[in-house]
Amino acid sequence: MGIYYVLFNPHAKNETAGREVSKIEKYLPNDELIYIDISKTTSYAEIFENMHVDDKIVIVGGDGTINRFVNDTRDIKIDNEIFYFGIGTGTDFLTDISKKGEVAPFSLKEYIKELPTVEIKGKTYKFLNGIGYGIDGYCCEEADKIRGTTNKPINYSAIAIKGLLFHYKPTQATVLVDGTPYMFEKVWLAPTMNGRFYGGGMMITPTQNRLSTEKKLSLAILHGSGKLKTLMIFPSIFKGKHVKYKKYFKILEGKEITVEFDRPTALQIDGETVLDVKRYTARAGVRHEDLVR
Repeated sequence: MGIYYVLFNPHAKNETAGREVSKIEKYLPNDELIYIDISKTTSYAEIFENMHVDDKIVIVGGDGTINRFVNDTRDIKIDNEIFYFGIGTGTDFLTDISKKGEVAPFSLKEYIKELPTVEIKGKTYKFLNGIGYGIDGYCCEEADKIRGTTNKPINYSAIAIKGLLFHYKPTQATVLVDGTPYMFEKVWLAPTMNGRFYGGGMMITPTQNRLSTEKKLSLAILHGSGKLKTLMIFPSIFKGKHVKYKKYFKILEGKEITVEFDRPTALQIDGETVLDVKRYTARAGVRHEDLVR
């Protein structure tokens, strides 16, 4: 019998995670579970100080919950084992590592020990899956507005289609990948990825490997197309088939990637929105020292 500190985000999965967190009990029937609502947590350090070295941590929620955990604990030494039990709406992480449906708690160690970072407006954040910039950031911005008025599931595809046809205007982008400059016109998407998937199942960078020893990131640029052509290409992203449109899609790999638009737009980090961003710099392979054992 062991003791597990279950850190859960009740706001994950469209506000239902608080009710579903108890599903973990069927996987740990003989263990003592201590539930902690991380939306009300002001000090992770106090939680960990009271834990025995043999106690274990389980993070429960979606991709955004993992993102907030690794960022909120970046300056804290954690000696305990860390597990993940996914019940959020954002499951691109599980999809990327070929774990579908409800999966028993598993170790996060190899996935969070060397996470990339992104610098935005003078602040640095770690990210698990990717940075969305362009119409994907716009979609998260619009979803946040809708989420403020209803608890119903968000239809990101519908938001994207409306954005493509009516609301979102493409930008000019200046890109720097490991010191090499590029210029792109009429840019619709410019995400930098640590994994293959984002946006609820879109395989935007099919060859990206989050556990690669090279520790490179992949930048995907959708550019130069009109509204109708972009709308035609967009569904192919879910299967990773968009890469065949070489005239409009380009994927660049590197360890340091800077993207600058000619006007500010919304950006998302593992689904968390940052507004009015004109430039970001992503860096690969930054070691999360506190979580490495």
